[in-house]
Amino acid sequence: MGALLGPAEIRELAAELDVTPTKKLGQNFVHDANTVRRIVSVAGVTPSSRVLEIGPGLGSLTLGLTETGAPVTAVEIDKRLAAKLPSTVSALQPTATLTVVQQDAMTVAASDLDTEPTHLVANLPYNISVPVLLHLLATFPSIERSLVMVQAEVGYRLAAGPGSKVYGSPSVKAAWYGSWSTAGLVSRQVFWPVPNVDSVLVAFDRHDPPGDERLRSRVFTLVDAAFQQRRKMLRQSLSGVLGGSAHASEVLTAAGIDPTARGEAIGVDDFVRLGRSVLAAAE
Repeated sequence: MGALLGPAEIRELAAELDVTPTKKLGQNFVHDANTVRRIVSVAGVTPSSRVLEIGPGLGSLTLGLTETGAPVTAVEIDKRLAAKLPSTVSALQPTATLTVVQQDAMTVAASDLDTEPTHLVANLPYNISVPVLLHLLATFPSIERSLVMVQAEVGYRLAAGPGSKVYGSPSVKAAWYGSWSTAGLVSRQVFWPVPNVDSVLVAFDRHDPPGDERLRSRVFTLVDAAFQQRRKMLRQSLSGVLGGSAHASEVLTAAGIDPTARGEAIGVDDFVRLGRSVLAAAE
C-alpha cells in the first residue's frame, strides 16, 4: 500500500500553503487513513477504474484512490491546492497516475478531461453538493458508480423514496440518473476542522435515463413546481406551469396520477409519465 496523509501531515501542508479551511468553500479535510480506505473500498475502485474526484483539497482521499492503481482526475477550484497536489501525491506514491484540473466543479465539462470517468468519488462541499452531483451526472454519462461523502441531511434526502419526510426535489432528480443508497455514517472526528454537522456516505449506481434531454428538462421543471409548495395537491402546485388547475388535473389524470396527490407521494417514474403526458398535450 502507498502512504496516506495523517493529521500532522494535513496541518503541515495547510501551514505550508497558508490555507485556512473556509466555510465558503466547504473545506473539511479528512485525516484518517482507515476512513479513506473504507471510502475507496465501498466505492469499488479497481485498477481498471477511471476515477473523477471533486475537491481533493490537500490530497487525503486522492492518495487512497491512487494507491489502488486507478488513474485519477481531480478537479480543484483552489489554485494553491491544485498546484500542490501533484507533488504531494508523487512524493508519497511515485507511480500514481494523477491529473489535476484547476476549475470549478459546477462548470467542468467533458472537454476539460482527457478521459471518460467511470467512478465519481468525492468528499463534497456541503453547501453545493446536490447541484454539483446533478451537474456531473448530466455531464459525464460514463460515470457508472459514485460514492460521495455529504452532509447527513443531504445524503438521506438523495437516497429517500416517496413518502419519506426528507423526500424532495433532489431525491427525484437524482433518481433520474440511477439508484441511490446510504452506505454508512462518517465520524466528525476524522475531519480537520471538525464540522458541526454529521456526514454520510451515499452510493450511486447508474441506469439508463428514462428519456432524452427534452423530457428531462420538462420533468425537472415539474419536480421543482411540485415541491415548491409541497403540502399542496399536485393540481394546485402544478397549475402555474400547466396553465391552471383544470388543465393540470387533465394532464395528471392522463398520466395515471391522482390530481389530489402531493409531490411527496409520487416517484420518479410517475414524474416521467407526467412529463410525457405534458409533452404529448403540447404537440
